[in-house]
Amino acid sequence: MFGLRKNNGSSNKPIVTEEAVLAALSRIQDPDLRRDIVALGFIKDLVIDGGKVSFKVELTTPACPVKGEMERQSREFVGAIPGVEHVDVHMTAQVRSMGATGGILPGVRNVIAIASGKGGVGKSTVSANLAVALAMTGARVGLLDADIYGPSIPGLLGMSGKPAVKPMPSGDQMFEPPVAHGVKVMSLGFLLDDPSQPVIWRGPMVGSGISQLLSQSDWGELDYLLVDLPPGTGDATLTLAQRIPLSGVVIVSQPQRVSLDIAIKALKAFQSLKVRILGVLENMSTFVCDDCGKEHHIFSHGGARLAAEQLEVPFLGNIPLSLDICEASDAGTPLVSLKPDSAQAQSFMRIAEGVAAQVSIASLRQRTTIPLRAV
Repeated sequence: MFGLRKNNGSSNKPIVTEEAVLAALSRIQDPDLRRDIVALGFIKDLVIDGGKVSFKVELTTPACPVKGEMERQSREFVGAIPGVEHVDVHMTAQVRSMGATGGILPGVRNVIAIASGKGGVGKSTVSANLAVALAMTGARVGLLDADIYGPSIPGLLGMSGKPAVKPMPSGDQMFEPPVAHGVKVMSLGFLLDDPSQPVIWRGPMVGSGISQLLSQSDWGELDYLLVDLPPGTGDATLTLAQRIPLSGVVIVSQPQRVSLDIAIKALKAFQSLKVRILGVLENMSTFVCDDCGKEHHIFSHGGARLAAEQLEVPFLGNIPLSLDICEASDAGTPLVSLKPDSAQAQSFMRIAEGVAAQVSIASLRQRTTIPLRAV
């Protein structure tokens, strides 16, 4: 048997070698990165003690959808090596940074913008649910509400009041983002004396406001900072793209033609700013009648997938139209937290996993000459 040695003494029990274990583990492929987990460097702290084998499998994101399957295969393949009596596998994750964010966000590994070409497509609801979904996988997540004119994230997460402020050695003051559903959150809505009053700012003030919310918030160590952008491609988009090395952007669209046309314009605007497109998702995609169980395409269906294919960018999935999502949002509890087993919550979870996968793919592309294809 490859990689095994016999004892020189009286025992005929084979000796398990590192080569044998790694050869067994190299049979396991990461479906997103398209390489085996040994070549990807996922295997850490391999220890062989007689017939006992222990090691870590360090994934690139805790949101890996096949984490459980990889653990099962690891135990099965290593356990099949002659001489192995016990296999101890510890699944862990280390999210890799897409690039240094400099002094403005020193502890943040990845900044992901959530954008749309027009309002009313449910972008903020999507942002809140994706942030909470990522946090539920064990990732360290922050959410910045950059929709200066309509800061809705606090309401969607059931938050109110002003954030704590702490002095810095430099003499400046930093906001401490409050936490809801495992997510650190910052929004202009926290700072307004009367949240019901409109924000009437000229364009340059919007960019300055977003910069302050970014730089004067103590985000700490984060794997992902999601930024809920205002609709369109104005000052907020330019400020974010120019000040922060974005890991990428997620485009939210409805399926009907007018929404898709505007979403495509937003997508092309980010491409012109050299921002990676992590994918497109279709919100309010279908509606299933509670009484008859029939699926209805109220706003058409499938347009976002077709647009993504034509533009050669990833399609992240569909989110159905659901009264549950609306009621959960109004109650200040994202659906993924309120009803995690519902079909709609599972749609958010799959899309969150897809976003994390695209970040991992892009990160590995920066570190290897072997071509990787986004999926």
